Amino acid sequence: MAQAWDKELRARGYRVTPQRQLVLEAVTKLEHATPEEIWEDVQQTASGVNISTIYRTLELLEQLGLVSHTHLGHGAPRYHPAGQAEHVHLVCSECGAVTEVGPSEVSELVSALERAHGFWTDVGHLTVFGRCAVCRSGSARA
Repeated sequence: MAQAWDKELRARGYRVTPQRQLVLEAVTKLEHATPEEIWEDVQQTASGVNISTIYRTLELLEQLGLVSHTHLGHGAPRYHPAGQAEHVHLVCSECGAVTEVGPSEVSELVSALERAHGFWTDVGHLTVFGRCAVCRSGSARA
């Protein structure tokens, strides 16, 4: 996968810097990570990289289509590789677990919103909040 990043960056006239490589590796490894979490991961290898470099790099990589972000609630956006298939996020309000499901899982909702309101849903940015099965079963026993 790193070679694909290298080719894409070079094809668009950008250098493949160690910082960019480390950010891309962290985004891939951490899945749905905030800029601060990415920075903490990068710090393990390159302690001289500051948080502003992480933000600038993420902005550039998103403009180039190599990473994308989503909002999983209040707070910082979370980043993942752009090559991942489009998916919907299910976020447990109790434990914070994030589950990815395919767009087909919400197709009836998407269709109903379009029929009733003429609303086109950006499924790639859709996040549904609730309680996961583990949290529901734990509180049912309590």
